[in-house]
Amino acid sequence: MSVLVSGAGPWPGVAQLEAQSAVIGEIAGAPEPAVGMPWVVRLPERGPEHSAVGAGLGLLVDMPAEIGPHGWRLADRPGHDAARLDSARRETVEALAVAAHGWSGPLAMPVCGPLTLAASTYLARGDRAVADRGAVTEIVQSLSAGIVDQLAAITRTLPEVEPTVLLHEPLLDAVVAGTLPTFSGYARLRAIPSAEVAELLGDMVRTLRAGGARRVVVHLDAGAGLAEVVRRAGADGLGVRVSTLDERRWEQVAEAVEDGVALWAQVEPPQTSQCAGPDVRGVAEPVLAGWRRVGLPVAQLRELAVVAPAARTGAPDSVQRARATLATVTRAAGLIAERAED
Repeated sequence: MSVLVSGAGPWPGVAQLEAQSAVIGEIAGAPEPAVGMPWVVRLPERGPEHSAVGAGLGLLVDMPAEIGPHGWRLADRPGHDAARLDSARRETVEALAVAAHGWSGPLAMPVCGPLTLAASTYLARGDRAVADRGAVTEIVQSLSAGIVDQLAAITRTLPEVEPTVLLHEPLLDAVVAGTLPTFSGYARLRAIPSAEVAELLGDMVRTLRAGGARRVVVHLDAGAGLAEVVRRAGADGLGVRVSTLDERRWEQVAEAVEDGVALWAQVEPPQTSQCAGPDVRGVAEPVLAGWRRVGLPVAQLRELAVVAPAARTGAPDSVQRARATLATVTRAAGLIAERAED
């Protein structure tokens, strides 16, 4: 194995094929011994159906959604919004098929995770879906089936790819801690015990593996305190933002790594100066320093994945900045891979 380099999902712009081609072009140039892993891009500037939550809802099987006064909610029957979600999902696969034609190797499919999806979506008549345990179970099952369908659509057109499903769960910490506000905002939703979360995620991991995923990674963003939940769910990888890891959380990550869970380390945007250019070492060093501090073997860095920061959108130069950031992160991954060979 060698160090992988990939991304979190969002990309600036409104042209799906152009964006997907740009990502694949930058990733394909990852310096050896690092290995580039293109990802299925999402373009939030195109509208709510391309947001993380919208794209996740578009994958649900037999659970239509619509935009209500307060955001996305589950619907009684498919309508205009559900049609837009379906169209966006199909266009994503079509653009990937063209941009990645002939690609052989790893491919990441970032998806909004089921607990975050349930925490971000309202019931047709009621509070957040995460407040209803039956709805949570249905979302886990429906999203699992939808991802399997999407994997099948991708591998039909790209038979040589090795897909990894990257489940983004930035709200999982709040779900387990019981800090999510109710619809009224005057109370908090009941927490879902970590053991139950691990069981739900474990069911999903097994379904996705059986449905064609080579790996399943759970990205906790800043919630590294739930690393043990990810480990108990049987996930292949644990994603975290390295900048949020203090001494205690690095130790929790190290315990998962020692138990065979690969670290997917999301880095911060590189600093750039007019004289020296982008600070490649500054991107790699927080990962390497934390790794050394908790005493993990240098050789085990080969199992690491470096995840580029989510691209910022909306500015006139967003695409250029995103491409420059990705190029710098791939070089940083190459530097980490060289250290793993020492």
